[in-house]
Amino acid sequence: MKTKANVFSNLDITVTFNPCVCIHADHCAKELSNVFRDSVIPWIDLEAASTKKIIKQVKKCPSGALQFYVNKDVA
Repeated sequence: MKTKANVFSNLDITVTFNPCVCIHADHCAKELSNVFRDSVIPWIDLEAASTKKIIKQVKKCPSGALQFYVNKDVA
């Protein structure tokens, strides 16, 4: 069975999560638990921390299961 990556957005960034790639190192949940929550759905809350902190944490993902991109202004 194929699993689609999860997509979470706010005004600044979009974070994607690919569960098939995740190695469950738990860096995200342990280091920024107000954003990456393990007992609440949706489990990623991009409003719970600054964009800068979220980007810093996503970059620490050892498997690459978490990725981000900056949303462009729509004019």
